[in-house]
Amino acid sequence: MKRRFALTAIALSLSAAAALTMTACTPGTSSATELVVTTFGGEWQKNFTDAVVKPFEKENNVTIKQVTLYSSDALAQLQAQKSSPQMDVVFFSGGQEVVAAKDGLLAPIDPSALTNAPDLISQASTGLAGGQGPVVQITPMGLLYRTDKISEPTSWNDAFNPDYRQHVAFTDLSNSYGTLGMLMINSTRGGTIDNVTPGIDAIGQSARAGDAIITKTSSDLQQAFAARDIWLAPYSQDYAETLRKAGQPVGFTMPREGTTGSYITANAVAGRPNTDLATKFIDYALSAGAQEKFVTGMAYSPVNTKAVVPADMQSKILSGPTLEKLVRFDPALITGNSAAWQNQWQEQIAR
Repeated sequence: MKRRFALTAIALSLSAAAALTMTACTPGTSSATELVVTTFGGEWQKNFTDAVVKPFEKENNVTIKQVTLYSSDALAQLQAQKSSPQMDVVFFSGGQEVVAAKDGLLAPIDPSALTNAPDLISQASTGLAGGQGPVVQITPMGLLYRTDKISEPTSWNDAFNPDYRQHVAFTDLSNSYGTLGMLMINSTRGGTIDNVTPGIDAIGQSARAGDAIITKTSSDLQQAFAARDIWLAPYSQDYAETLRKAGQPVGFTMPREGTTGSYITANAVAGRPNTDLATKFIDYALSAGAQEKFVTGMAYSPVNTKAVVPADMQSKILSGPTLEKLVRFDPALITGNSAAWQNQWQEQIAR
């Protein structure tokens, strides 16, 4: 599964526009038995279809039309269609819901409209007060490591261990996981979200010295573990499971300094006639049954406290009270600073 979730709004590609034109409802029309929802494509869409789309269609006698749009593209679509929106539910992974809510592009969801609200961890429902949708999936960041090569690492700074030279991979900031990993390394080196120089400099120096490589996508990282003798990489919990399923002996650990995560939100679009149905769809994604399928199918941490994590997954994912300890960086600050960070990053990597 390709998981390159961009953090900044980019120009909408012609192919994405064409896809939406082919699959979306005609502007201004509506159907009480149809929803248009965005997905991230690939394995994510496959698993989400099995966990939510198919059972929701069957139970409610409705049709769900899926449009593959990454987060920044979805935001661009919403902004372009503000006077005549064509999507009912939009998923964001990089904090774009903050911008969308501020711009009046989202329909606020009253917690009372969500039957699963009482069972959610606090971080899942915090954004509702600001007009954002709830968090439906969380994948914590941490260190992926080859269990047959090294012992379980304990610190973000293990990425700079001299014993691992030429066996470390960092991820480009064009990938949201790369940004989150950089921010955690930055924090261990005295940096803040307003000053990312310590983190970017450390990674840049390691890359320029040949001690580490830079990958851009999830598939690039998988190839690096498989063919480039990579032993350690800051990345996401769910992708560790992807690598294991591909036959790689990879473990996942949360460093002692703590960690952050990628928060995927489900948002009802303002100005659509099917808001109630859209809210019901979002609520279904929050149900214990759907959340359990997210665990087994995608290795995401459940946001519903009633979701049961299978015994064979309990050592592989973070859940329960541990999730409340995750640091969540301000999405608005990440979005606002992203372009400057990428410029600073390119200067270091290309030097």
